[in-house]
Amino acid sequence: MIGCLGQEKIDGFRKLLGNARKVALAGHVHPDGDAIGCVTALALYLQRELGKEVVCMFPDALPESLNFAKNPSLKYLWGKTEDADLVILMDCNAFSRTDVLGDSLAASAAPKVLIDHHLNPDVSSFSLVFSTPDISSASELTFWILKALGWDLRDREIGEALLTGMTTDTNNFANSVFPTTFAMASELIASGVDRDAILQKIYFSYRENRVRLMGYMQNEGLTILPEGASYMILTKEIQERFDLREGESEGLVNVPLSIKEVRLSLLLKEYEDHYRVSLRSKKGTSAQQCAVKYFNGGGHENAAGGRLYPAKDLGGKSLEEYVKQALLESL
Repeated sequence: MIGCLGQEKIDGFRKLLGNARKVALAGHVHPDGDAIGCVTALALYLQRELGKEVVCMFPDALPESLNFAKNPSLKYLWGKTEDADLVILMDCNAFSRTDVLGDSLAASAAPKVLIDHHLNPDVSSFSLVFSTPDISSASELTFWILKALGWDLRDREIGEALLTGMTTDTNNFANSVFPTTFAMASELIASGVDRDAILQKIYFSYRENRVRLMGYMQNEGLTILPEGASYMILTKEIQERFDLREGESEGLVNVPLSIKEVRLSLLLKEYEDHYRVSLRSKKGTSAQQCAVKYFNGGGHENAAGGRLYPAKDLGGKSLEEYVKQALLESL
């Protein structure tokens, strides 16, 4: 059993579920495949196996490329909350990561459970915590929790949601993979989950615009520093030129790491008053430390993110001066 579980915690979770009629499950801002996968899977289990009323809540809507991961039998709310007898926060380490939902969720009188795989969980805000960074994804953690609760893998839609979440968070087994990750995938595929169909939806269903953007950014927008880092700045002008939609730049930050000399890759995506930051690194170089120190963020050792607010963060430097300094000092 995964180290953060243990029979006492599983029994405690089972008791909390037994006392709840309605359960609210919440994920982080800018929901990704892992967030929607683990929330959807657990919600389906609670609804179908335990007869609970469930609601899935996210600060903002899914990108178009992940709409397939929603389940039509579930209720999803975007940017608002509902009262419930039990609150479960998934794939983020604190209520602050749920943006506009955070204050309402934190103020709820209901017991609260955390299911997450990021560093530094806010354990004081929860009645029960399942948290470990030594796992591929929140979806994998949810898989082992469900197994411990007695799930028999027969519900294929639950399995599809879990495999979707794990696949996206590991970049199809490229990052943060553990022996338990392969065990999970093996069990789900053996149970009848169609991995090829999931891969088709995740990686082979984009619009032409995305393919052309990826080519443009690699040709015109990629800066490689000889010391072993790279960066790309996805400005609002470029986003408009390619009619870029939310989620369509996913995976771009990983591309420069295919270059032998590049150990740290950065992507900045421009919004109204800030840049959203994505960082990826090779083993031995910490994306996580770079995100914490320079970009108001965090994450995993080799996959991290954050935000950059030019008005308060640049300290008189130009954007590119700040980025280069951050990268070079992180190598």
